[in-house]
Amino acid sequence: MSLPLEAFGVSTGAVFLGEIGDKTQLLALLLASRFRRPLPVIAGILIATLANHALAVYAGRSLNGLLDPAWLPWIVGLSFIGVGLWALVPDQLDDRDAGPARGSVLWVTTAAFFLAEIGDKTQLATAVLGVRYDLFLPVLAGTTGGMLLADVPVVLLGGALAARLPLQPIRWAAAGLFILLGVLSLSLHGRLAVG
Repeated sequence: MSLPLEAFGVSTGAVFLGEIGDKTQLLALLLASRFRRPLPVIAGILIATLANHALAVYAGRSLNGLLDPAWLPWIVGLSFIGVGLWALVPDQLDDRDAGPARGSVLWVTTAAFFLAEIGDKTQLATAVLGVRYDLFLPVLAGTTGGMLLADVPVVLLGGALAARLPLQPIRWAAAGLFILLGVLSLSLHGRLAVG
């Protein structure tokens, strides 16, 4: 598998799993139920994710040149474990994440989603993937695709879907996968360093 294709696939899967039960997924549900206009909500999520994740990938790639390459696998592995542990903590959406009540659906969604994603675990995962792969477009396309794969069904199906999804087992599985990826990264790096 080529490195750009691998970067795209891993980025898509990592953000999709990290978004399950995340506050931005809850925000997507809130905005969909509040406005009942799925297309502008989805477009706002897309615009906000592209902007937010572009900054995260850029930040990750910038760190790549500043850090000793020998430390990068350790940082990536420990970051994945950290994101996995963070995923175990259920997110709650507070009132300030909902955004202003006035304005166009598209811009309210874009602003609310962009702000809610700042410092979020999927943004951290995006920055880590930027460090790991040092490929801007495949990582950005993958993380944006993962975000849309997780949030578009929530927007389209709204409350009916949210009430039926077993979010806790899905969150645990996503956390386990992040932790497993971190442990595998650390153990692979450890074997390469010893060998």
